[in-house]
Amino acid sequence: MFKGSIAALITPFNGGKIDEKKLRQLIDWHVKHGTNGVVPTGTTGESPTLTHEEHMRVVEITVEQAAGRIPVIAGAGSNCTREAAQLTKHAAEVGADGALLIAPYYNKPGQRGIFAHFAEISKKVDIPIVLYNHAGRTGVTIEPETVVALAKVGNFVAVKDASGGINYTAEVLQRTSGAVSILSGNDTWTPALMALGAVGCISVVANIASKKHAQMISFLASGDLKKGIKLYYELLPLMKAMDMDTNPIPVKEAMGMMGMADPAPRLPLVRMDAKKRAELRAVLKTSGLVK
Repeated sequence: MFKGSIAALITPFNGGKIDEKKLRQLIDWHVKHGTNGVVPTGTTGESPTLTHEEHMRVVEITVEQAAGRIPVIAGAGSNCTREAAQLTKHAAEVGADGALLIAPYYNKPGQRGIFAHFAEISKKVDIPIVLYNHAGRTGVTIEPETVVALAKVGNFVAVKDASGGINYTAEVLQRTSGAVSILSGNDTWTPALMALGAVGCISVVANIASKKHAQMISFLASGDLKKGIKLYYELLPLMKAMDMDTNPIPVKEAMGMMGMADPAPRLPLVRMDAKKRAELRAVLKTSGLVK
């Protein structure tokens, strides 16, 4: 259902407030450059520091501006089930094509609690739900058996896998017989996961190299590994540069250098130091993104 190069959108700010004009421009930019979908209000969109009102407004703007040209998968996760249900319901009401739900973080529920959390949310909406497995961020894993159980009771269509390996993807695809698809949640692992059957990537680097990233995913999906891997190696320095600091600090810094958006994240995140900025600019220059 959701596949290809899907950009994990930043939330652009101006003077500490959401820059609605810039957000609309970024969405148009993705449509123009072949991005296959966008995810607002995820980690890359700094959802932890958005108020509920800001969060909902970003989703509304994204849906309005996308205008059906590309799918919108709204980030709606929370460690509070009621809050996640509210955000997911809002996303459905304003016309989002799907919702991305991270595993509950910090309170670290067991698998029975994780199942109950997601199952409760799915009762509130009929839009497709993408589960987001990232133990490095949450402290818990949505185990493959839990994914299997959820697929039987709700509208869970995919998992964004940011586990940092191939085993999780392989086990989910094998256990669900393809009923639940996989989207890579880590740019550098995308070719390996797609070789196992993943159908695309929710990408950070697509914010700055959308056209090339979309081409890479298209080649990998069609089985043209030679062309896909060639583009992967061209993008790899950028992918690695996006890990120079906590996401989304590097990608916002890069977008600032490219004149695409204000580079400042919202506290408690802060801009990269001068040394890292110089290193990042060198990578962007080598990649032809800045002069």
